[in-house]
Amino acid sequence: MRASMKWLAPLALAAAGCATMGGPGEHAVIRAKNKVIPSLVHIRPVKESFASGQKQEYVVEGSGFIISPDGYVVTNEHVAGDSTQVRCVLYNRDEIDAEVVGTDRYTDIAVLKLKVDETQLPAAELGHSAHIEPGQTVLALGSPHGLSRSISKGIVSVTDRYLGEEGPRPAPYNTWIQTDAAINPGNSGGPLVNLKGEVIGINTRKLSGADNVGFAIPVNAAREVIGAIIEHGHVPRSWIGVRMQEMTSKTDDPSQRGVVVADVDPLGPAAAAGFAPGDVIIAVNGEPVHARFEEDLPVVLKRVADLPIGSPATFTVRRGEETQDIAVVTMEESDYKGEEVEFAEWGFTAADLTPAIVQAARLPSSRGLVIAGVEVGTVAAASGLRQGDIVLSVDGQEIANLAEFQERYDAINAAANRLVLLDVKRGALTRFELLKLEPGAENGDEAAGEVILDEEDSEEPNGEQPDEDE
Repeated sequence: MRASMKWLAPLALAAAGCATMGGPGEHAVIRAKNKVIPSLVHIRPVKESFASGQKQEYVVEGSGFIISPDGYVVTNEHVAGDSTQVRCVLYNRDEIDAEVVGTDRYTDIAVLKLKVDETQLPAAELGHSAHIEPGQTVLALGSPHGLSRSISKGIVSVTDRYLGEEGPRPAPYNTWIQTDAAINPGNSGGPLVNLKGEVIGINTRKLSGADNVGFAIPVNAAREVIGAIIEHGHVPRSWIGVRMQEMTSKTDDPSQRGVVVADVDPLGPAAAAGFAPGDVIIAVNGEPVHARFEEDLPVVLKRVADLPIGSPATFTVRRGEETQDIAVVTMEESDYKGEEVEFAEWGFTAADLTPAIVQAARLPSSRGLVIAGVEVGTVAAASGLRQGDIVLSVDGQEIANLAEFQERYDAINAAANRLVLLDVKRGALTRFELLKLEPGAENGDEAAGEVILDEEDSEEPNGEQPDEDE
C-alpha cells in the first residue's frame, strides 16, 4: 500500500500545479480579455413602450463596446432603440451620458456617441469574421444580468446560422455566429472576441429554452452597418417587394440555380413590373445569383438591398421554360416598425402602417394606421378596439397616415365631440367601432367582457420564436 502511494503523491502534486499555474490556452484567454475589456461599456437606457395602450418608460440593461477613441459605441438596437436617454458606465466606472446616433432593426445594431471631449478612449479592435471556423475558441464579454465586466468562454459552433426574415425581429441580411459561450440577459451588445483580442461578433440572441446556444452578429456584416449609421443615421437599402426562398423549396435538382420568388407585395415595385410567385431570379443586372439553401439567402437579399435606391435594375427571371428580363425601379426600404404615438384621451397607442403590415393584412393601399395597444378601462377598450386593428377612417373620412390621424384627433378633442366612429379592419373583415367620449359615459358589461377575453390575443408571440434577445 505504501509503495503505491509513493507514485501517487508526485502525480497529485503535478495535477495541483496544472490547476494553479495554467497552460498556454489560459494565458491566451487572459491576454485576449485584457486587450478588449477596457473598451467594455455597461449600458442603461430609458426606453419607451406603447404595448399597453399608453406610453410607458422603463430602464433596461445591456452591453456595448467602444470602437473609436472619440467615443463611438456599438450595441444592439433592442438595447438602445426607442430610448429617451442612455447612461453608460465605462470600465473605469465613469458614468457618462450618450446619444443614439442611429439604429438598424434589420441587423439589430445601434451606434451611440459618448458625450465626452476626450479623444483617447480605449477602443476595441475589430477583427474579421470571414475566416472563423467551428471549434475556434471565443470569449463573450458583457454585463449578464447586470453583472458588468463578465466573461465566458466557449467555441464557435456554427459560422453561418440563418435565423430568418420573419417574426418580430427579422434578420434577412446576415447569417449568425452560433456559440456555446454563455450569452445571458444583459450580454446583448457586448463583443464576441477571438484569442487575439479582436472583436469578431456582437452578442445578440440565445435559443429560448436551451443552455448556452447563443448567436452573435458577424463583425464583417456589422462593420458596414456601423459605417452607414455614423454617416446617415440609418442604413439606406433598396426594396422591390418580393419574399425569396431557397431553391430546395422548389426543386431537388442541384443543377437548378437561382432564388425562388415566394411572394410578391401587391403594392411593391416588383408587382408593378410583372413579377409573380414561383418566378426564379437567376441574375441581377447581369450578375448571377444563387441560393440553394436558406443560409445562402442573405447574400442574395443584400445584393438587392445594395442596389441604388430609385434607380432601374434588371432582373433575369426564369418562368417555366422561358427566361426574360424584368426592369424594376427600386424604392427605399422602410422600417418594419412604424413610429408609435399615444392618444391618451381615447385610451390607445397607434403606429404608421409599414409594408410588412400592409402585405400581411392584404390591404389595397398603405392608407391608415395600426393600433399598437389598448389601455384597459378606457373608452377605446370599452368600444371593443383591439391591438392589431387597422383604422381606415374617422367619422367617414379616410386617414392617410399617423400624422393625419393626429390632426383629426386634435380637432375632435378641441370640438368636444361626444361620439367618434372608427372604420376598422380586423383580419379579413371590416367593422365599425364607436368611441363614446362624453364624460362619465357608461359602457356595457358586454363590451368590457370582450376586452378581458381578448387580452391574450394582444400578447406578443415571443413563445413562438426560436430565439430571444439577450
